[in-house]
Amino acid sequence: MLSYQGLLPPRGYRGKSGVEAFIRSVGTIQFDPLNIVGHNPDLVLQARVTGYRPEMLRELLYTDRKLLDGMDKMMSIYPAEDWLYFQRWRNADLDGSGPSAEAVRAVLPQVRAAIEARGPLSSLDLELSEIVHWDWSSSRLARAALESLYFQGELVVHHKVHTRKYYDLARRLLPGELLAASDPNETDEQYADWYVRRRIGNVGLLWGRSGEAWLGMPGIKSQERKAALRRLIDRGEISSVGVEGIADPFYCLRRDESRLRRALEWEVSPAQPAVIAPLDNLLWDRRMLKEVFDFDYRWEVYVPPSKRRYGYYVLPVLYGDRFIARFEPGFDKKQGVLTVKNWWWEAGIVPDEPMKAGLTECFQCFLEYLGAGRLEIDRQASGRESLRWLASDFS
Repeated sequence: MLSYQGLLPPRGYRGKSGVEAFIRSVGTIQFDPLNIVGHNPDLVLQARVTGYRPEMLRELLYTDRKLLDGMDKMMSIYPAEDWLYFQRWRNADLDGSGPSAEAVRAVLPQVRAAIEARGPLSSLDLELSEIVHWDWSSSRLARAALESLYFQGELVVHHKVHTRKYYDLARRLLPGELLAASDPNETDEQYADWYVRRRIGNVGLLWGRSGEAWLGMPGIKSQERKAALRRLIDRGEISSVGVEGIADPFYCLRRDESRLRRALEWEVSPAQPAVIAPLDNLLWDRRMLKEVFDFDYRWEVYVPPSKRRYGYYVLPVLYGDRFIARFEPGFDKKQGVLTVKNWWWEAGIVPDEPMKAGLTECFQCFLEYLGAGRLEIDRQASGRESLRWLASDFS
């Protein structure tokens, strides 16, 4: 898993070409609008790409158009040519549903005409302020109409300003041959096989047990997934892998068997640390993470404060092939200061000199990614005493 995910060792990819290469390797990375020390895709990429800066991803998305914002594992980023395979997602949204569907459909011609005449627009550029029920909450009609056309495939994201999306017509931004091509998956079985194969490739080694890694696959429930796994095994497109101490079989793509065998022979030395994103592909199935790495992680941003075990936004720290710690970061962009608000070592971890040196280098890379000039340990931080050496290294 770690080798496949570019984490053993971390930061083995380089520059903007490395960003594209990694995303093409795993197929998709998840997006989330929260920005504490960068959005989730940025945190995923800083752990894999030496010298990563967020503008590299923005250029690939909105200048080069080699990548695309789309729905896959929830909100995601994937290679632009993969857009073709999500036709079933778009078809499912053509009719619309819900209490506000009629109101949204009524204004779609107006929204189309506005974008045709004026170019890329956000919801703030449309005078459609009526409040409608949309998804799981209320929203301005302008946003609902734009998102409806986006989910149907008429619009794509032209660019973002922070998390605000500006949409343009898909025919202006995507190649004509891509728009004209038909869905490669003609049957439901072909679609299920493609999606199950894709999810295995998103992680590298994935068990078949129900869990978070299999979410966000419309029309594919447990029964369809199990049937697809059997077909893929029978055709030799995936391999079943036994993991000592775990009853459930894991699966990898047949093309990755040689990588799996090489990884089994590797010595994890010298170990290098990396800060891991909360929605990293490696963490998609928290139960599997616990079984394989003995690391119990829950992203607690949506957990009521009284029920949080650690904190609002906490990031794991990987060292070689072990998770050794987690910490709660804060970032003052104006002052250029990254703050460790709290730090928790995993049970049994006592940092030795190589680990300390590795963490110092890791955080230097993290500061460079953020464009920060200083790291501080909060005076009230949990674990502050055990981090005196780190504070000293950055004093």
